[in-house]
Amino acid sequence: MAKSLLFPEFKIDRDKERCISCQVCVRQCANDVHEGSDNEDTVLSQEENCVGCQRCVNLCPTNALTVHKREGGFRPNGNWSEQHLRGIYKQAESGGILLTGMGCDRSYPIYWDHLLLNASQVTNPSIDPLREPIELTSYLGRKEEKLDIDWSGEFPLVQTRLAPQLELKVPVVFSAMSYGSISYNAFRSLAEAAREVGTFCNSGEGGLHPDFYPYGDNIVVQVASGRFGVHRDYLRVAAAVEIKIGQGAKPGIGGHLPGEKVTKEISRTRKIPEESDAISPAPHHDIYSIEDLERLVFAIKEAINYKKPVAVKIAAVHNVAAIASGVVRAGADIVTIDGIRGGTGAAPQVIRDNVGIPIELALAQVDERLRSEGIRHHSSLLIAGGIRSSADVIKAIALGADAVYVGTAALVGLGCHLCQKCYTGKCNWGIATQDPVLTKRLNPNIGKRRLVNLIRAWSFEIKEMLGGMGVNAIESLRGNREHLRAVGLSKEECAVLGVKAAGEGW
Repeated sequence: MAKSLLFPEFKIDRDKERCISCQVCVRQCANDVHEGSDNEDTVLSQEENCVGCQRCVNLCPTNALTVHKREGGFRPNGNWSEQHLRGIYKQAESGGILLTGMGCDRSYPIYWDHLLLNASQVTNPSIDPLREPIELTSYLGRKEEKLDIDWSGEFPLVQTRLAPQLELKVPVVFSAMSYGSISYNAFRSLAEAAREVGTFCNSGEGGLHPDFYPYGDNIVVQVASGRFGVHRDYLRVAAAVEIKIGQGAKPGIGGHLPGEKVTKEISRTRKIPEESDAISPAPHHDIYSIEDLERLVFAIKEAINYKKPVAVKIAAVHNVAAIASGVVRAGADIVTIDGIRGGTGAAPQVIRDNVGIPIELALAQVDERLRSEGIRHHSSLLIAGGIRSSADVIKAIALGADAVYVGTAALVGLGCHLCQKCYTGKCNWGIATQDPVLTKRLNPNIGKRRLVNLIRAWSFEIKEMLGGMGVNAIESLRGNREHLRAVGLSKEECAVLGVKAAGEGW
């Protein structure tokens, strides 16, 4: 094979004064970057194999290693960036689609960073969350327009039959990540953390391993175009069912789990042959209209005896508001919207980086459309795609969300270093892998504790921000855009978001 024209993406510096040739780096790297010499006195590095996961740096006992992005290799060119040149070289050598993992890393505007929150002053005093109660509980599901109440008895009785709801102790849900795209220990960490903090995790489109059925009260299961692992017990064991139409990292195309990650257990869970690629179709072959979607929603509600909410997940695209309106009218109790920065285990890079719109703009338009049509209460809005902090959560709710999904943030909490090579199955941190040796590197008990700590810390911060605004319940903030002001955005962007510029009063 001809020599590759690609320069190594990362540079490895080894301090010879500190290196003791213990070969920890050799044993820890799944990408065969480090190699011990015959006499074991020297460790060599194959930089072209490095993905920048920092595992060797983190575990080196003498801090002898440094891994950093390589500077240079290409002449600077305003039109031809290094990313474009590397992509052309790779495709000229491989003849294939460029795959990637995680979310879009392009420098598109991040609107969360251009939105500022309000704070109380004299006439509307703030609330001290250490001494006064602030309610973070949220309910996801269809809400009734009015309640029929019987006032004749000693105590009033609600006569209206209420729709099923998901009760969240904090308005944060762990996003869809299938067992297959992530390891058994990673999924177990998510499921146990969700149960402890009073929220939910999503099974993704890969079915549900039998070991996780006991966590069903805190799991949302997916029905995707491939129908992997979907059967009656799968639907009935969960707290809610989500029909996945699209996702933010790859709108308009199906999912892909490389055959290298389809182990015996994954095969059994997904009901597919071992070591075969799990490629779900781009469309659902029984959905070609809103009416078709309505029939599937109805069928699932029949299967679960109308005891649980049914969600429909769509990607944030140009006409997302109209699509969401149709989804609500099709009977969805929850509409999930996933923005362009939503993560993935494997996607064509060209799709991930160039298709869809930011979740902030999509959320604002969907909330406004549903309110204008008088159907906002028919469905809750659950949004995803680049939620990085408690501040993003608060701003999303003020823009109109009922709650948010977090995926990448949860994986980072587990130790992910965003090397974007999830599709290779060689995750050195034991997260996006099915290799039994690598999987053991993530202790699910430690993983659970880290996720619980993360959500608990966010909940404290959310209470602090709500208190500072003089709001004592998360419900009171929902869709209240007067608590937001924009900085550094155009008039058109402010109009789409439905927020005023900083400095504008009430």
